[in-house]
Amino acid sequence: MAPRIGIIINPSSGRGKGAARGELVLNTLAARGQEFLNLSGASMDEANANARHAINDGKIDGLIVVGGDGIAHLGVNIACDTGISLGIIAAGSGNDLARSIGMPEGDVVAGTHAVLAKLDNPRRVDAIKATSSTGPFWFFGTASAGFDALCNQRANQMSWPKGQRRYDIAMVLELAKFKPIHYEATIDGEHRSFDAMLCAVANGPAFGGGMMIAPEANVEDGLLDLFIVHAMSRVELLKVFPKVYTGRHVTHPAVEFVRAKSVKLSSGNMPVYSDGEARGHSPLTATVVPGALSVFA
Repeated sequence: MAPRIGIIINPSSGRGKGAARGELVLNTLAARGQEFLNLSGASMDEANANARHAINDGKIDGLIVVGGDGIAHLGVNIACDTGISLGIIAAGSGNDLARSIGMPEGDVVAGTHAVLAKLDNPRRVDAIKATSSTGPFWFFGTASAGFDALCNQRANQMSWPKGQRRYDIAMVLELAKFKPIHYEATIDGEHRSFDAMLCAVANGPAFGGGMMIAPEANVEDGLLDLFIVHAMSRVELLKVFPKVYTGRHVTHPAVEFVRAKSVKLSSGNMPVYSDGEARGHSPLTATVVPGALSVFA
């Protein structure tokens, strides 16, 4: 018997195209004879509550989210908290989480078929159990408490431009006043202090819509990758940063990767962002939980 499926659509994803793409998904599910319960809400909080109530009431056995990394982040938290399996259909401007499990991009019909093909055979992947000033949460992609989080914060406050260019402009604006951040870190129980321009905890290889910050990160290796860009001049950072899109930054002498099972980062009152979503402020703790997430992929 096929799992009973709940679905959450983010209508504002994909630069406002999420509603139309979500309708394509619903039509594809109906055409395949797959029963589903639409749990979408007027807000993320409402959709979250709808899904958790449906799970608690035994109405669904699996959850599908349609949108970008924001809605995928919500789905990951619901799935890891409840043990339900998750399908991610990429329909946003940034689809790093869907990409990390090999889901199709740019074609929600293909994404729907890919999820349906795995309904009876989900697989286990790692997730990161984290805490910040606002409490515990899960993430599947990345979390940071530094310059990239500041860029995310500024980009989220901008109404123009849309898509990746908004992040790029936010980076330039933040860089004008930015100084290296001092970090106190505990990595698998060992203490380190360092000043850095960027510092992020990665489960998957990319964030920000395709920036390959940790090209070797793998969601099935039982490890997290700590990505550090040590202190450098603003001009040098501007030279290095574009290379992140292709992963060519890894050879720069100021770039360091540390593989670990658990990390704590303290960076004053720096904001924490995870999978593009605001998650309070530092300190950030992150511990990999192998196989914590079941995905239709």
